[in-house]
Amino acid sequence: MFSKLVASLFLVTAFTSGVISKPITLTRGLSLRTDSHSFNNWGGHTSLDHFDDFYGSDNFDGSHVSQVIVHDQEVVCHSQQVEIIQQRLVVLQEMAKRIITEQICEVETQTIVFEQFHSSLGGFSSDLRRNSGHQVGFDHNIASHFGSIVDSDGALTSGDLGFSGHDVGSQTVVVDGSNWNDQTSPATVNDAFSQARDAFSALHPDQS
Repeated sequence: MFSKLVASLFLVTAFTSGVISKPITLTRGLSLRTDSHSFNNWGGHTSLDHFDDFYGSDNFDGSHVSQVIVHDQEVVCHSQQVEIIQQRLVVLQEMAKRIITEQICEVETQTIVFEQFHSSLGGFSSDLRRNSGHQVGFDHNIASHFGSIVDSDGALTSGDLGFSGHDVGSQTVVVDGSNWNDQTSPATVNDAFSQARDAFSALHPDQS
């Protein structure tokens, strides 16, 4: 049953056969960073042991990595009703809450891990607006582990999935078929972003 949910989450894309070609490495344009913010055992919490191993102490949200674009498959977007997309994203949202609250017992660690997750996901907004220097896509290898989050009984699994944050982006698949236009889309997408932020600010003026 969970496998059906996994398949549903990818309704927004369809995999079709493509030409196999050499991966393209895109090193994200970044200035030399000297900042480092370690959370290893922060506050004496042993649950934060090895926290920095995942992305690195100077890469809290995982945004500073190189993308490797692969072409061994072609992915083309196929629009679905927006309610269908919203349903699936809420499933991901609630699963994130479940993982954090069921598998972390120290509230300080819950807070730090959630802020890392929130910050990392938030970076995709810049990708969508094409102002981050990143290709708009997803890591196919990482996404393929979605079905490993829960077991056949619906309980959360706890086994090592065999990757770290350093691997994210190493098998990036770029999704084709959007209506992006280099001349007009920067303005329209930024307007859409501003409208969405205004809607958020109206509900949460203290956070704007």
